Amino acid sequence: MTRPPYETPTAAEIAVVSQQLGRAARGVVGIAARCACGNPTVVATAPRLDDGTPFPTFYYLTHPAATVAMSTLEATQVMPELAGMLEADADVAAAYSRAHEAYLADRAQFGEVPEIAGISAGGMPTRVKCLHALAGHALAAGPGVNPIGDLALQRSTWSPERCACTDPGAALGDRGE
Repeated sequence: MTRPPYETPTAAEIAVVSQQLGRAARGVVGIAARCACGNPTVVATAPRLDDGTPFPTFYYLTHPAATVAMSTLEATQVMPELAGMLEADADVAAAYSRAHEAYLADRAQFGEVPEIAGISAGGMPTRVKCLHALAGHALAAGPGVNPIGDLALQRSTWSPERCACTDPGAALGDRGE
């Protein structure tokens, strides 16, 4: 299941993402997932940034509460447990490998970058390296695509269905246009 291409993000959406990140957003080609209030949660990022830098992380988790939740999970050493699932369960490993291929296909719609060919994010297809990237992919692709990302979201204290924005009054339900 490939999702892109996305609508071009508005200036207001880029401003929200920049505020979420605490720096200027770079290479955003679309909003891949949103919070319940409409604010961006995951952005789709060009595989090559404007300055020429290759950027393999196509789905980038931006929502501050979501990133804190994933950092908390990482700090509780859940990654080795999830990695163990890849070794112990052939079905989970096969689904994770398919998630890797789907990620690459989604990103390829925005150009091929030889320096990152075959590299997705989060350790896919054989390791669990970054829950932020895996959760971002799971949110963008929807449930059932990335099993490790889905599990991370299930175990986290954050949910895209419950607004936790610092300024929910500034919601972008109308895309900020």
